Amino acid sequence: MNVVREFKELNKTTPQIAKVNPAAKWDMEDFYKAGGIPRVMGRLGDILDTSSMTCTGKTIKENLAEYKYEYPENSEIIKTVEKPFSATGGVAVLEGNLAPDTAISKPGAIDPALHHFVGKAICSDSEEAAEGAILGGVIKLGEVVVIRYEGPKGGPGMREMFKAMKYMYGAGLSKTCALVTDGRFSGTNNGCFVGHISPEAAEGGPLAIVKDGDEILIDVNEGKLELHVPEEEIAERFKNWKRPEKEIPRGYLRLYAQVASSADKGAIIKH
Repeated sequence: MNVVREFKELNKTTPQIAKVNPAAKWDMEDFYKAGGIPRVMGRLGDILDTSSMTCTGKTIKENLAEYKYEYPENSEIIKTVEKPFSATGGVAVLEGNLAPDTAISKPGAIDPALHHFVGKAICSDSEEAAEGAILGGVIKLGEVVVIRYEGPKGGPGMREMFKAMKYMYGAGLSKTCALVTDGRFSGTNNGCFVGHISPEAAEGGPLAIVKDGDEILIDVNEGKLELHVPEEEIAERFKNWKRPEKEIPRGYLRLYAQVASSADKGAIIKH
C-alpha cells in the first residue's frame, strides 16, 4: 500500500483550517493560545472519527468535551471548516518519472512564483556535500539542488535536509533555486523543496541517475516532478549505475538500512 497516495486522497477532502510559520505570520505559541490541536480537532467535527479510543481510556469526543482551554478562541489563526484557509490540505503529493512512487512538498511554505519551477540539476550524494556546495558558492541562480542517498535506506534513517535549505535561505537562493531529495525536511523550512522522493536513490530510484545539467520540472499545483531526459537515456544510465558504498556502523542503523521500506510505504522495518 502506498500511504502517500492514500494521504493525497484525504488531502483533497480535508480543509486547511490552521497555519503557522513559515506558511503564515503566527508561531506555535500563537497557535497554542488559539486553542492548539484540541481546537483544530474540535472544529474538524465529522471529518474525524471521534468515537475512536485514545490512550486516556476515553474517546476523542470525550477528551475534547473535557478539555479546558486557557485562552479565548481566535478564528484568525484557527479557522472553521466553513471558512478555511483553503478547501484542501496544506501538503502536495507529486508524481512523475523522477518520483514514480510519489514525493512530498508543502505549497504554503513556497513562494507562489515558484510553484512551477524548471531548472538545471546540480547533484550531491549526501547532505554534507550539498551543504558544502551551497556554502562554497557553487550553486547558481535557477538551479535545482539534488540531494540523494538520504532516504530510509540510504541515509540511513531519512535525515532532515533542513540545514541545506537554511543555508540556501541565508545565501539568498531560496527564491531563485529549488531542492529535491529522497530525504525529508523540517517543518520550519521554506523555499521551493520536494522531499520523500520514492523510490529512493539507494533502491535504484530515478534520482540515482540524475546528472548535473539535467532539466528538472517541479509543478506543485499540478503535482508533477519530472526529469526532462529521454526514456532511452534513462535506461542507458541505469545499466551503468551502481549503488555507492557507504560505511554504516554496526547496530540498529545497519539493520534498518538493509530492511527499511520506501518512504511511500512508511519507511518501516519489514520482517
